[in-house]
Amino acid sequence: MKKVITTSLITTLFSINCFAASAPQLPKGYSSWSRSERKLVTDKSSLFYGIHYIYADKKALKGYQAGNKFNEGSTIIVEHFNIKSGSADAEGSKNMIVMMKKDKRQSATGGWLFAGYGADRKPSGLDPAGTCFGCHQKDAAKQDFVISTLKDFKR
Repeated sequence: MKKVITTSLITTLFSINCFAASAPQLPKGYSSWSRSERKLVTDKSSLFYGIHYIYADKKALKGYQAGNKFNEGSTIIVEHFNIKSGSADAEGSKNMIVMMKKDKRQSATGGWLFAGYGADRKPSGLDPAGTCFGCHQKDAAKQDFVISTLKDFKR
């Protein structure tokens, strides 16, 4: 039984490391892309508890403008920040970055590549199908699996 547990653990670690190694690098300069308004989520049970900003490259912005119809290569980045301790809405430290990139080869996730990164910009080993796509499929199937809309970018 010990061997089965060890083999299973090694397989799991290998899978995580393979995903982390194959996750694309974050695009340089994405912070200069179109940025959404500040989003504050105060529900502590939410995966999105904290403060976040959405960045859209030119292709993604055109997709938002077309009613959430995105072309191949459209890239969306979301930066998540903690809420500063002792404050109801002050931005604390960055805690994660996620990326969606339109990629027709990703049939298991609706034609999108999902990737997660730590605050250090290194791949987190996030399971894209289990962690991301399930909610996107449930909440935004009719919006090309993108939960945000052009309204998020209005100031």
